[in-house]
Amino acid sequence: MNTKTQARQRRAKKSRVHTRTAGSVRLSVHRTPRHIYAQIISGDSKNVLAQASTLDKDLRSGATGNVAAAAAVGKLVAERAKAVGVTAVAFDRSGFRYHGRVKALAEAAREGGLEF
Repeated sequence: MNTKTQARQRRAKKSRVHTRTAGSVRLSVHRTPRHIYAQIISGDSKNVLAQASTLDKDLRSGATGNVAAAAAVGKLVAERAKAVGVTAVAFDRSGFRYHGRVKALAEAAREGGLEF
């Protein structure tokens, strides 16, 4: 594993420890150059309550590695979370910087009704 990945995982570990001690439901984001994934994970970190990604059939058409696709994923995960009954989450950016696709996903989730 290269040092860039290790540094990202170290940053991610800090925020995950903080959210686990609080016991809050979290919105976890993972991005790759081609896709972006979002999960709503329960407070005890045992269950995935809702998920969305650019691999979903309705989001797969067109470009999947851009800001517009990330915003669509954020809107979809917010809809699915509201269907399950989750409105307040802690945002877990998984060590990625809060800009570009991660920021677009977060803002779209906020517009979709999630509070964080």
